[in-house]
Amino acid sequence: MALRVLQAVAAVAVLCRLPVTLTQAGDRSEGTPGQSYVAAVYEHRVILNPEPHVPLSRAAALKHMMSNLDVYEEQAARAAAQGAQIIVFPEDGLQGFNFSRLSISAYLETIPDPQSEDWNPCTQTDRHTHTEVLQRLSCMARRHRLYLVANMADLQPCRLTSHPTCPPDGRWQFNTDVVFRWDGSLAARYHKHNLYFEKAFDAPPTLEVVTFDTPFAGRFGVFTCFDILFHDPTVRLLEQGVRQMVYPTAWMNQLPLLSAIQFQRAFSLGANTTLLAANIRADSLGMTGSGIFTPGTAIYHHARAGQPEEGRLLVLRIPVLDTAWLGTETRAKGHAGGEGEGEAGGKTPLSGQREGNSGFCLQESQHCKEASLSTSPPASPSSPFPFTSSMMYDPFSFLLLSGSEGQLTVCDGRFCCHLQYRRSPQGGNTELYALGAFSGTHTVNGRYNVQVCALVRCLGSEVSSCGQEVEEAESRVDFLLEGKFGTRHVYPSLLGSGMVLEQPDQVKRTADGRVAMEHSGTTVGLVTACLYGRVYDQD
Repeated sequence: MALRVLQAVAAVAVLCRLPVTLTQAGDRSEGTPGQSYVAAVYEHRVILNPEPHVPLSRAAALKHMMSNLDVYEEQAARAAAQGAQIIVFPEDGLQGFNFSRLSISAYLETIPDPQSEDWNPCTQTDRHTHTEVLQRLSCMARRHRLYLVANMADLQPCRLTSHPTCPPDGRWQFNTDVVFRWDGSLAARYHKHNLYFEKAFDAPPTLEVVTFDTPFAGRFGVFTCFDILFHDPTVRLLEQGVRQMVYPTAWMNQLPLLSAIQFQRAFSLGANTTLLAANIRADSLGMTGSGIFTPGTAIYHHARAGQPEEGRLLVLRIPVLDTAWLGTETRAKGHAGGEGEGEAGGKTPLSGQREGNSGFCLQESQHCKEASLSTSPPASPSSPFPFTSSMMYDPFSFLLLSGSEGQLTVCDGRFCCHLQYRRSPQGGNTELYALGAFSGTHTVNGRYNVQVCALVRCLGSEVSSCGQEVEEAESRVDFLLEGKFGTRHVYPSLLGSGMVLEQPDQVKRTADGRVAMEHSGTTVGLVTACLYGRVYDQD
C-alpha cells in the first residue's frame, strides 16, 4: 500500500481545452459524444484480518478472502446493471494489509503468466490447484460479462541457483494486479514495481510494463498505487502511447499536495490520460478517494469525517482515448478535448497578464478583464521576505499573499514560482495564503526528486502553519500560477474546500519548460493550487 507521469508533447500543447464536467460520487454523466464506454470503480471497505501478523490455515485465509469477494460480487452485479464494461477493485482489497512475509503465506496463489498460457480459471478449474480466488474472480467476470481488474497476493517459485535475487525461502511474493476478460479468461498479470513498506512482498526481479486489449475501448495499461509517482512502469506506458490506465490503490491521503483524488486528477490532466482509480476505504488509516478521470470529464468520491464507513461504486460513460483503436488521431483528440479546440469556458486572463509570460500553459494574447471582486481582505501579517516552512516533510520557501490582489515570485535556489492573484474573502475571515516553491529530493516515506509550485491556505494565522494539512477554506482566489520546470512531467491540481476538485480554466506548457495554470470563478474556497513536477532522472 502507499502514500501514494507524461509523454513527450509538442511545444505549447494544451492539455485541457474543452469545458469539462467534474461530479462527485453519486452523479453520472448523461453520456459522452462519439466513441465511448462505461467504466466502474469500487472503493472497498475491506474486511480486515484483526491479527495480520498471525499465520492462518489456507481454509481460514480463504474464508476471509471470500467475505471480501462476496462484496465484490455484489458490486460487479450493480455495475453491470448500469451498463459497465470494465470494473476496477482496489489494492489489498481481498486480504488487507500489515502482514509479514510468513503470515501472508496462506493468502498466496500462483498466478500463471497469461503471455505464455491461455487460461480460463472459471471453465478450466482443474488445470491449476489452489487457485480458488482466481476462479472466483474469473467466474465473476464471466457471470457479469465484465472486464474485471483486481489485486491479490501472488506466489512464484524460484531457485537461488538460477535467480540470484531469489529470496532465501525459494519463492517470490508479489503484490499483483490481475485482469480478466468478459468470458473469464486471464488477460493480464502485473507485479507491483514500487513497493511502499510492504514487508510481505518482493519487488519483481525485472520491470514489467503490462497492457491488455479490450473490444470496446482498445488498450489499457496497468500499474498500482505508489507506482504513479515513478518513471517505471508508469511513464514507460505513456511513452508507448497508452492513454487509458487501470489503477488499484491503497492510498493514505496527505494534504495539502497528495490527497488521493487530488493527485489522481492531476495525473489524468498532466499525462492526458484516462485513469480508473479504485482506493480502499479505511478511515483509521486515512484511506479514501477514488474516481474515473479523463482529461475532459470525471466522477470521484472522497469520504468526509462523520460519513458512514462504507464502500462506494462509481460508474461513468467516458470517451475512448486509444487512437489506434479509434483509427485516427484526429478523432481521438476530439473526444478527449485535446489540441485544436477553443479555450475552456472562454475565460480571459487575470488583470495585468502580459502576453507570453506564462509557462504548464503559455498564456496566449487576450484582452484582460476588469477585476470583479468588490471586497478586500483584512490585513495579513507582514512577510516581505521569503520564509521556510515544512510542507509534505520538505523545506518549502514561502511568501505570503497580501491584499486583495498582487503578484509574487518565490524561489528555492534557481527554481522560481510566479503568481498573479485576486482574492475575495468570505465573511470577513482572516485566512492566510502563501506561495511556496521547492526543488530537491523528497526523502520521507519514499525517495524521489520534485519541483513544486504551490499556492496553499495556511492552517492558522502564523507563518509556521503554512504547509500544514488543511481541508476547509472560505476565500475565493482567481490566479495564474507559473513555474519554469526542469522536467516535462508536471501534474496540475486544484483542490477546493471540502475536498472538491476544480477544473483549471487553462493549463499550458512551452518547449523551454515553462508551465502555467490559470483559474477564476472558483465554486468554493481555495485549499491548494499546485504544479507538481517529477524530475525522474534526478531520483
